[in-house]
Amino acid sequence: MNIPRIVVGGVTSGVGKTTITAAIMYALKKKGLQVQPFKVGPDFIDPNYHTYVTGRQSRNLDVWMMGKNGVLKCFLNASYGADIAVVEGVMGLFDGISGKNDLSSTAQVAKILDAPVILVIDAGKASRSIAAIATGFLHFDKKLRIIGTILNNVSGDKHANFIAEAFADKVKIPIIGIIRRNRQITMVERHLGLIPTPELEEMQKKAIFRSAKFVSEQIDLDKIKYLSNKDKIHWTDLSSHRHIPNGQIKIAVALDESFNFYYADNLEALRKRKAELTFFSPTNDNKLPENVHGVILGGGFPEVLADKLEKNKSMRKSISKAAENGIPIYGECGGLMYLTRSIRGYNKDERKKHNMIGLIDADTLISGKLTLNYTEANSNASIFGKIPNIRGHEFHYSRIENIARDSKFAYIMKRGIGIGNKKDGFIVYNSLASYMHLHFADSRLPKRFIESCIRCSLR
Repeated sequence: MNIPRIVVGGVTSGVGKTTITAAIMYALKKKGLQVQPFKVGPDFIDPNYHTYVTGRQSRNLDVWMMGKNGVLKCFLNASYGADIAVVEGVMGLFDGISGKNDLSSTAQVAKILDAPVILVIDAGKASRSIAAIATGFLHFDKKLRIIGTILNNVSGDKHANFIAEAFADKVKIPIIGIIRRNRQITMVERHLGLIPTPELEEMQKKAIFRSAKFVSEQIDLDKIKYLSNKDKIHWTDLSSHRHIPNGQIKIAVALDESFNFYYADNLEALRKRKAELTFFSPTNDNKLPENVHGVILGGGFPEVLADKLEKNKSMRKSISKAAENGIPIYGECGGLMYLTRSIRGYNKDERKKHNMIGLIDADTLISGKLTLNYTEANSNASIFGKIPNIRGHEFHYSRIENIARDSKFAYIMKRGIGIGNKKDGFIVYNSLASYMHLHFADSRLPKRFIESCIRCSLR
C-alpha cells in the first residue's frame, strides 16, 4: 500500500501551523479523502484539533521518546486505510533537542518519513525579506525536501504582490497559499497553548471549522495533493492491526475536561496486552468504576476546575481507598497535581487553596513559570520496577512544594528537572505520580504496568 504524505513545518513557533494544518486536513476531508493526522513532538493539545477535524485519531511522532523505528512504525500502522497523511511540525522546522543537530525536530521526522515539507511563514512584518527567509531554509539542509511555502498573515494584495515578486526572482519553490490577515479566526489559547477541545463550548468548536474553511479557500489544495503523491512510502507492517480481544485486566482511565492528555499509542499499547480500558470522570463521576486492577490519571488542567474536583469528595475518597488497597495508580503531571494535598495559585490567586486527594504528602502551586524539557531517568522502583534510561518530557506551569521529608521517589533524573533535586515520581503504596510524561513506544513500560495490575488482580 502507498501512503501519500506531507509535513507542515514553520520557520518558528507561532506562525499559524496548527490553523493551517487543520485547514489542509479539513479541505482534504471535504474532498472525500481519509486523512490521517500526526503531530511532531510530545504535544497533547494540537492532536485534539486534528482528531476533531478529521475524525481519525491523531498520533504523535517523537524521536526522543519513540526512536526512529518507533516513529516509522507508528506512522505506517496509523496510516492504514488512509488516503493521505498530514503531519504538523513542532516549533521551527529545525528546532529540536540541541543546536548541534536536528534530533527530535520536524526536519528529522520529515527525513525519517522521506516526506516533502510545506514551509509556513508569518509574513505580517516583512515583504521582500520573506524571500530571504525562505532561501535560507531551502539551503540549510539539502537532504530535506521543502517543496512549497504558505504565507500567513498577509495584509492585502499589494503586500502579497511584493512577496510574490521577490520569490519569482530568488526562490525556486512555489507559493501554494497566501492567507489574508483575519483577527476573527484565531484559536482560543491559555497558558499551555490552545485549549483542549474537550473544554471548548459548542460555539468555539464550530469556530474551528469556520477558521479551517476560511484558510483552506486560500490554499492551492490540488498542488498539495500532487506534491504529496510524487514520492510514496510503502506499507510494511500490519501487525498492530490484528484483533486482540480484551482480557481480564481492567484499567480505569480518567478522561474529562480536567484530564485528557494521553498519547493514543499508550492506550493502544495497553489494549494490545489484553487490558480492558474503562473511562471515568474525576470531575463528574461519584467513584471509580467497579472491579478495576489499575488506574491512570493523565495530564491536563486540574487547576481550571479545581473547585469541582474539590467538591467531588466521594471520587477523591474512592481513589484514595484504591491506593490504600494496593491498586496500581499511575499519574502524570495533572494526575500528580490531583494526587497532592492541594492546588493553589491559578489565576495568580495564591491565597485560594483547593483540597485534592492528599495521597501525596505535598502541595501544588501554579507558579506561572514554565518548565519545558525532554527528560531521561533511571527508574529504581515502583510499578515500572528497575528500568534504566526511560525517556519522556515535562511541560507545566506548576511546582510541588511542602514535600514531606520521608517522600520516596521512583526516578533519578539524568536530564530534566522533575519534581526537584533531580528526582521525580512520588511512590506511595503501589502508586507512582510524576511530572514526566512517558510514551509507551518503550515496550518495557506498558509491560511492567500490566504486570503490576496482574499482581493486584491475583490477591
